Amino acid sequence: MPEKNYKASVGVTEFWYGVLDPASGSIITGAPTRVKFLQNITVEMPQEAVRAYGDNKTAEIAVSSGNTTVTSAFHKIPKEDKEILFGLESVDGLTAYGSTDTPPYVAVIFCKTHNDGSKEWVGLVQGMFMRPNISGQTKEDGVEFANEEVTAEFMEREVDGFTDEKTALFGEDDKGTTATRDALFQAVFGQPFPTTTTTTTTSA
Repeated sequence: MPEKNYKASVGVTEFWYGVLDPASGSIITGAPTRVKFLQNITVEMPQEAVRAYGDNKTAEIAVSSGNTTVTSAFHKIPKEDKEILFGLESVDGLTAYGSTDTPPYVAVIFCKTHNDGSKEWVGLVQGMFMRPNISGQTKEDGVEFANEEVTAEFMEREVDGFTDEKTALFGEDDKGTTATRDALFQAVFGQPFPTTTTTTTTSA
Protein backbone atom coordinates (compact mmCIF):
# COMPACT_ATOMS: atom_id res chain seq x y z
CA MET A 1 0.00 0.00 0.00
CA PRO A 2 1.48 3.40 -1.01
CA GLU A 3 2.52 5.68 1.83
CA LYS A 4 0.06 8.48 2.55
CA ASN A 5 1.09 12.04 1.79
CA TYR A 6 1.26 14.23 4.90
CA LYS A 7 3.10 17.15 3.26
CA ALA A 8 1.53 20.55 4.02
CA SER A 9 1.49 23.25 1.36
CA VAL A 10 3.98 26.11 1.60
CA GLY A 11 2.93 28.23 -1.37
CA VAL A 12 0.41 28.86 -4.11
CA THR A 13 0.90 29.54 -7.82
CA GLU A 14 -0.28 28.70 -11.35
CA PHE A 15 -3.66 30.49 -11.38
CA TRP A 16 -5.37 29.72 -14.68
CA TYR A 17 -8.82 30.60 -15.96
CA GLY A 18 -10.83 29.97 -19.10
CA VAL A 19 -14.17 31.32 -20.32
CA LEU A 20 -16.71 28.54 -20.76
CA ASP A 21 -18.44 28.05 -24.09
CA PRO A 22 -22.06 29.23 -23.61
CA ALA A 23 -23.26 26.48 -25.95
CA SER A 24 -21.60 23.49 -24.30
CA GLY A 25 -21.13 24.95 -20.81
CA SER A 26 -18.07 22.79 -20.33
CA ILE A 27 -15.44 23.55 -22.97
CA ILE A 28 -13.59 26.82 -22.77
CA THR A 29 -13.33 29.24 -25.67
CA GLY A 30 -9.75 29.96 -26.67
CA ALA A 31 -6.79 28.83 -24.58
CA PRO A 32 -6.49 28.90 -20.78
CA THR A 33 -5.02 32.16 -19.49
CA ARG A 34 -2.63 32.45 -16.57
CA VAL A 35 -2.65 35.36 -14.13
CA LYS A 36 0.70 35.62 -12.36
CA PHE A 37 1.55 36.61 -8.80
CA LEU A 38 -1.28 34.91 -6.93
CA GLN A 39 -0.74 35.65 -3.23
CA ASN A 40 -3.44 33.64 -1.49
CA ILE A 41 -6.69 31.88 -2.27
CA THR A 42 -9.46 30.38 -0.14
CA VAL A 43 -12.18 28.03 -1.36
CA GLU A 44 -15.14 27.84 1.01
CA MET A 45 -17.46 24.84 0.57
CA PRO A 46 -19.72 24.92 3.65
CA GLN A 47 -21.83 21.99 4.78
CA GLU A 48 -24.47 21.89 7.50
CA ALA A 49 -25.87 18.85 9.27
CA VAL A 50 -29.68 18.93 9.36
CA ARG A 51 -31.32 16.71 12.00
CA ALA A 52 -34.79 15.17 12.05
CA TYR A 53 -36.18 14.27 15.47
CA GLY A 54 -38.65 11.73 16.85
CA ASP A 55 -39.24 9.89 20.11
CA ASN A 56 -37.13 12.53 21.87
CA LYS A 57 -34.00 11.70 19.87
CA THR A 58 -32.37 12.17 16.48
CA ALA A 59 -34.10 10.07 13.85
CA GLU A 60 -31.97 11.00 10.85
CA ILE A 61 -29.17 13.32 9.76
CA ALA A 62 -28.84 14.81 6.29
CA VAL A 63 -26.14 17.10 4.96
CA SER A 64 -27.00 20.41 3.33
CA SER A 65 -24.29 22.00 1.17
CA GLY A 66 -23.98 25.76 0.86
CA ASN A 67 -22.59 27.92 -1.94
CA THR A 68 -18.98 27.50 -3.01
CA THR A 69 -17.18 30.82 -2.63
CA VAL A 70 -13.63 31.65 -3.71
CA THR A 71 -11.65 34.59 -2.35
CA SER A 72 -8.26 35.29 -3.93
CA ALA A 73 -5.64 38.02 -3.68
CA PHE A 74 -3.13 38.98 -6.37
CA HIS A 75 -0.20 41.39 -6.42
CA LYS A 76 -2.11 43.00 -9.30
CA ILE A 77 -4.76 41.84 -11.76
CA PRO A 78 -3.97 43.12 -15.25
CA LYS A 79 -6.59 45.25 -16.99
CA GLU A 80 -7.03 42.70 -19.76
CA ASP A 81 -8.03 40.01 -17.28
CA LYS A 82 -10.42 42.31 -15.41
CA GLU A 83 -12.24 43.07 -18.65
CA ILE A 84 -12.75 39.35 -19.28
CA LEU A 85 -13.45 38.10 -15.75
CA PHE A 86 -15.86 40.90 -14.81
CA GLY A 87 -17.49 41.34 -18.23
CA LEU A 88 -16.39 44.96 -18.57
CA GLU A 89 -16.59 47.24 -21.60
CA SER A 90 -13.49 49.09 -22.80
CA VAL A 91 -13.51 52.06 -25.20
CA ASP A 92 -10.51 54.16 -26.27
CA GLY A 93 -8.36 52.83 -23.46
CA LEU A 94 -11.05 53.43 -20.82
CA THR A 95 -12.57 50.52 -18.92
CA ALA A 96 -15.97 51.05 -17.30
CA TYR A 97 -18.14 49.54 -14.57
CA GLY A 98 -21.92 49.67 -15.00
CA SER A 99 -25.16 48.10 -13.85
CA THR A 100 -25.38 45.97 -17.00
CA ASP A 101 -21.97 44.30 -16.57
CA THR A 102 -22.39 40.54 -16.95
CA PRO A 103 -19.37 38.39 -16.05
CA PRO A 104 -19.02 35.20 -18.08
CA TYR A 105 -18.99 31.69 -16.68
CA VAL A 106 -15.38 30.63 -16.19
CA ALA A 107 -13.44 27.61 -14.97
CA VAL A 108 -10.35 27.99 -12.76
CA ILE A 109 -7.30 25.94 -11.84
CA PHE A 110 -4.60 26.76 -9.29
CA CYS A 111 -1.73 24.93 -7.63
CA LYS A 112 -0.60 24.53 -4.02
CA THR A 113 3.13 23.83 -3.76
CA HIS A 114 4.89 21.64 -1.19
CA ASN A 115 8.40 21.93 0.20
CA ASP A 116 9.47 18.61 -1.35
CA GLY A 117 8.61 19.83 -4.86
CA SER A 118 5.28 18.03 -5.12
CA LYS A 119 2.14 19.93 -6.08
CA GLU A 120 -1.56 19.78 -5.29
CA TRP A 121 -3.83 20.94 -8.08
CA VAL A 122 -7.33 22.34 -7.55
CA GLY A 123 -9.92 22.88 -10.27
CA LEU A 124 -13.22 24.78 -10.02
CA VAL A 125 -15.49 23.92 -12.88
CA GLN A 126 -18.03 26.74 -13.34
CA GLY A 127 -18.42 30.12 -11.70
CA MET A 128 -18.48 33.90 -11.96
CA PHE A 129 -16.15 36.56 -10.57
CA MET A 130 -17.55 39.65 -8.88
CA ARG A 131 -15.96 43.03 -9.57
CA PRO A 132 -13.69 44.26 -6.75
CA ASN A 133 -13.72 47.45 -4.74
CA ILE A 134 -11.53 50.36 -5.84
CA SER A 135 -9.27 51.56 -3.04
CA GLY A 136 -6.01 53.37 -2.49
CA GLN A 137 -3.79 54.59 0.31
CA THR A 138 -1.32 57.41 0.71
CA LYS A 139 2.38 56.62 0.57
CA GLU A 140 4.13 56.86 3.93
CA ASP A 141 7.82 56.67 4.92
CA GLY A 142 8.33 53.10 3.73
CA VAL A 143 7.18 51.29 0.61
CA GLU A 144 4.12 49.12 1.11
CA PHE A 145 2.66 47.26 -1.86
CA ALA A 146 -1.10 47.06 -2.19
CA ASN A 147 -2.82 43.99 -3.58
CA GLU A 148 -6.12 43.23 -5.29
CA GLU A 149 -8.69 40.86 -3.82
CA VAL A 150 -11.54 39.31 -5.79
CA THR A 151 -14.36 36.94 -4.96
CA ALA A 152 -16.21 34.42 -7.07
CA GLU A 153 -19.15 32.05 -6.73
CA PHE A 154 -18.94 28.55 -8.20
CA MET A 155 -21.53 25.90 -9.04
CA GLU A 156 -21.71 22.30 -10.21
CA ARG A 157 -21.46 21.07 -13.77
CA GLU A 158 -21.03 17.75 -15.54
CA VAL A 159 -17.45 16.45 -15.63
CA ASP A 160 -16.43 13.55 -17.86
CA GLY A 161 -15.89 10.35 -15.90
CA PHE A 162 -17.97 11.33 -12.87
CA THR A 163 -21.52 10.09 -12.34
CA ASP A 164 -22.84 13.22 -10.62
CA GLU A 165 -22.17 16.90 -11.29
CA LYS A 166 -19.18 18.34 -9.41
CA THR A 167 -18.00 21.75 -8.22
CA ALA A 168 -14.30 21.18 -7.47
CA LEU A 169 -11.66 18.60 -8.42
CA PHE A 170 -8.39 17.85 -6.61
CA GLY A 171 -5.24 15.88 -7.35
CA GLU A 172 -1.54 15.64 -6.50
CA ASP A 173 1.63 15.32 -8.55
CA ASP A 174 4.94 14.12 -7.17
CA LYS A 175 7.99 16.26 -7.90
CA GLY A 176 8.82 16.19 -11.60
CA THR A 177 5.52 14.59 -12.68
CA THR A 178 2.54 16.19 -14.44
CA ALA A 179 0.00 13.39 -14.96
CA THR A 180 -2.53 14.82 -12.51
CA ARG A 181 -2.10 18.36 -13.82
CA ASP A 182 -2.67 17.18 -17.37
CA ALA A 183 -5.77 15.18 -16.41
CA LEU A 184 -7.19 18.14 -14.48
CA PHE A 185 -6.72 20.58 -17.36
CA GLN A 186 -8.51 18.15 -19.65
CA ALA A 187 -11.38 17.63 -17.18
CA VAL A 188 -11.86 21.30 -16.24
CA PHE A 189 -10.98 23.15 -19.45
CA GLY A 190 -11.54 20.42 -22.03
CA GLN A 191 -8.01 21.16 -23.28
CA PRO A 192 -4.51 19.91 -22.49
CA PHE A 193 -2.07 21.95 -20.44
CA PRO A 194 -0.83 24.68 -22.83
CA THR A 195 2.70 24.30 -24.13
CA THR A 196 2.68 28.00 -25.03
CA THR A 197 1.53 30.03 -22.05
CA THR A 198 -1.08 32.77 -22.48
CA THR A 199 -0.15 35.15 -19.69
CA THR A 200 -1.08 38.69 -18.79
CA THR A 201 1.18 40.54 -16.39
CA THR A 202 1.55 44.13 -15.35
CA SER A 203 4.56 45.59 -13.62
CA ALA A 204 4.13 47.02 -10.12
